Amino acid sequence: MKITFDGAAQTVTGSQHLISVNGSKILLDCGLYQGRRKEAYTRNRNFPFDINEINAVLVSHAHIDHIGNLPNLVKQGYRGPIYATHITTLLADVMLRDAGHIQEADVHFVNKIRQRHGEFPIEPLYTIQDATAVMPFFRKQEFGQSIEVAPGVRAQFVPAGHIFGSAAIVLDIEERGRKLRLWFSGDIGRPNLPIVPDPVLPSETDYLIMESTYGHKEHRDPDLAAKELCEVVKRTVERNGKVIIPSFSLGRTQDLVYYLHEMMERGDIPRIPVFVDSPLAVNVTDVVRAHPEYFDEEAKAFMANTHSSPLQFPSLHYIRSVEESKALNERKDPMVILSASGMAETGRILHHLKNNIEDERNTIVIVSWQAPYTLGRRLAERERHVKIFGEVYTRRAEVATIGGFSAHAGRKMLLEYAAASRKTLKTIFLVHGERRSAEALQDGLREEHLGPVFYPGLYSTVEI
Repeated sequence: MKITFDGAAQTVTGSQHLISVNGSKILLDCGLYQGRRKEAYTRNRNFPFDINEINAVLVSHAHIDHIGNLPNLVKQGYRGPIYATHITTLLADVMLRDAGHIQEADVHFVNKIRQRHGEFPIEPLYTIQDATAVMPFFRKQEFGQSIEVAPGVRAQFVPAGHIFGSAAIVLDIEERGRKLRLWFSGDIGRPNLPIVPDPVLPSETDYLIMESTYGHKEHRDPDLAAKELCEVVKRTVERNGKVIIPSFSLGRTQDLVYYLHEMMERGDIPRIPVFVDSPLAVNVTDVVRAHPEYFDEEAKAFMANTHSSPLQFPSLHYIRSVEESKALNERKDPMVILSASGMAETGRILHHLKNNIEDERNTIVIVSWQAPYTLGRRLAERERHVKIFGEVYTRRAEVATIGGFSAHAGRKMLLEYAAASRKTLKTIFLVHGERRSAEALQDGLREEHLGPVFYPGLYSTVEI
């Protein structure tokens, strides 16, 4: 058996791992790489393997850095099954169509600027039509259901506690008379976060491919993060400003809405308008509301006590239309705007930043990890001058970075995750993490006498 690390290797985005076993090839995740635009465009368009040799694709969850390049895979000829949990398939439908729309809309806008500068137009990575073409290949699975995905390979999806429907992918493999278990963590969640149940730990695992995003540090308590957000909202309202939050539409937005709802119920912040300006977030929320069985006990109790959804309250407004979105930039009253994308690279958030970044009354709140070279990273590092749609803007708005909302496991949880299979574990491969975090986690795992531990490079192959 061979594992080739074709994405999220020594970086955080573009999850993609190829398993070659018994003459078959299984792709775990097919995510978009996010980084420098030119490099990202090239890497996402060109796969490092022969698509015709892929027998099955299994995806851990519906975030774009894990599913976002499926349209290219199908566009370039893949016709095999794509396995995912039932809820992930529903969310993927929403996420991929939105991604196709964003690709088209952003290229249209950028090409107007390029035309003014005498530059040639560019093409979108893929379109809505390309994204829609993926859906017939999905095969819905329930948690714990065992299926044969290739000769000698049975797979099951185990709750990962990261977002709705997220899963670790467990492969039970029989090859040349030997049996082994390969466990791919996907993105590991955190205990005690709102709405989503806690992650399930690995069991009887021989080889573990594990994320390492926050292997170098512990997260702050989410309740402390919520208190900090509360203070940011209060001081911004006092100066009659707007709170602008780049937020992932799936997972982070729902968590923030939940916290803001709680703050208003307790009277901690005034009942100012809160706008979720993302058709994607609205559509995602529709899916979430239809499946309360994926809520944790805290969210169910909140529903019972308030007799309402955690994701709905009187001053909360979900925006779909472009006209409503544009109207927000004409308003001068205090408000909170949550808008995609979470790394401020695409979507409506760019327009809100463009229109509000030079006003010192406003606050831009960074609530998640930002990939290198993205606009979100530049804002988090408080750069004074930033480019948006090719134009330079002077940042006068306050920037607040709030840690603690992450849906990724921190260092302690990652160590606990690996240690759960201490008795059987032969090798750990760290992916989905920058060098600093991965090396720190390597040290921690070795101190716990877990391993050997490897941090594979991009396109590297290991044989087991």
